[in-house]
Amino acid sequence: MIKIGIIEEIHQDGIDLLKNNKNFSYEVITDTSDENLKKKLPEFDAISLRVKKISNDIYALAKKLKVISRHGVGYDNVDTQFLKQNNLVLLITATANALTVAEHVMYMMLSIAKGNFKHHLETQKGNFNKNAKKIQTIELYKKKMLIAGFGRIGKNLIKRCLGFDMEVNVFDPFINANEIKKYGGTKVEDFNQALEENDFISLHMPLNDKTRNLVNYQNLKTMKKNAIIVNTARGGIINEKELDKALNENLIFGAGLDVFEQEPTDPNNPLLKNEKVLLTPHVAALTEECKSRMAKETIQNIIDFFENKLDKSKQIKL
Repeated sequence: MIKIGIIEEIHQDGIDLLKNNKNFSYEVITDTSDENLKKKLPEFDAISLRVKKISNDIYALAKKLKVISRHGVGYDNVDTQFLKQNNLVLLITATANALTVAEHVMYMMLSIAKGNFKHHLETQKGNFNKNAKKIQTIELYKKKMLIAGFGRIGKNLIKRCLGFDMEVNVFDPFINANEIKKYGGTKVEDFNQALEENDFISLHMPLNDKTRNLVNYQNLKTMKKNAIIVNTARGGIINEKELDKALNENLIFGAGLDVFEQEPTDPNNPLLKNEKVLLTPHVAALTEECKSRMAKETIQNIIDFFENKLDKSKQIKL
């Protein structure tokens, strides 16, 4: 019997896929201390993995382990070189969270543009419209939108932006212009130039040596004064200290961050007190519906792997 370790709790809908499958057994591991993982990981043929970063020393003890199924699309909490060297397969939930994250981007853009939380707090305080004229708001209508990274999330986001009559530009070196045009967008080649020309920017790219600090003070100061930038991808793509500086100098209108260089966020991070940024704690994909889809896809990927039915788009090429 194939034994699966579910590292950290997932939605019950995913676990239910295993309950009546006689070929698999499973155990949910809530104690993710190194000491416990050293003891438990060698028991498993496969594991599901959420945000826990497990050291290579612990993986090296898991001689039966064949596959790691990520509960998500990012995999910066695993050492891909180590996985490759040890013939471990890495799977992701390629389809589960795209529309949910796209919705979160729209929520952030609209909330910042419309001064949602500022108006909310003023109304709560009993000021009603006393200070409303001091709160600047803008429209999405006919504005230029830059989607940086055109994977599944970008493709879901463009539909929603077009629904607001936005003009959508796409930066993605790996996607050709005709593919982008099919979705109603225009391909742009130069990221820094695109930052200068667009009103709204949403980031959808992995964190690596090329994208770390991709958005920094030097290009933030070239952006439009009414620009809003949103990051639901990975912390570190935007230099947070330099973003705070740009916001304090009124170089851009506002920012929305769901991801951070350090998670949980450093309590001394100046962005926590900046009134021009909207913050959420890496929850863009965590609606009830999406948690169910992600859990089911995470577990189904493992089942499909062992039954030789795996959709290869779910497997990361190491």
